[in-house]
Amino acid sequence: MTILSRGTVQLTLPLELPAGARQDLFLVGPSNEAAVHHLDHFATWPVQAALLVGPRKSGRTLLARLFAAKSGGTIADDADRWTETELFHAWNRAQADARPLLVVADAAPPIWRIGLPDLRSRINATPVLRLEAPDDLLIETLLQYLFDRKELVAAPDLVRWLARRVERSHLAVLRIVEALEEDAMLRSTRRLTVPAARAALAGNPLLLDRLL
Repeated sequence: MTILSRGTVQLTLPLELPAGARQDLFLVGPSNEAAVHHLDHFATWPVQAALLVGPRKSGRTLLARLFAAKSGGTIADDADRWTETELFHAWNRAQADARPLLVVADAAPPIWRIGLPDLRSRINATPVLRLEAPDDLLIETLLQYLFDRKELVAAPDLVRWLARRVERSHLAVLRIVEALEEDAMLRSTRRLTVPAARAALAGNPLLLDRLL
């Protein structure tokens, strides 16, 4: 698994893969590069923990796994669904073992309501890393990446056409690609064009209708 950056700084968290395995890529852009940079410098953390928050399908679990593979640390994924006692002990264990813990949740406090005072104080002392809604460049890159993953051949102008119209969220991009894949299967082709996409996505709430 690899992190790809299209910026000037290459941020990589390599992981050995078996021969023939397909790589998963975490795509870096202005909306998430601060979080990646912090994870890449885990040796300088003031506490042996960080809280990673972001929307659905933002790649937060993939990023956490890449981080654990590089750092030797541990992950508390979907931490807001853990019992507070379990998470409290995991945070303390990370400090005692000097082994970084990455806590992954939907949101940080106070949106994430923590009842246990000792856990709340520890999470409040933990740096928060945010995966924001994707910026324009990341949306375009993500569209092309997903098309490639699904072995769909997108006309050069299609990615730009979609990137200007799709809702600004990781989940919306994924759903649009899935809709186009389904349409391509119905048409028995792997080739995608703007006219075909316009017809397939007419009325789709994830696109700005006025720009169709």
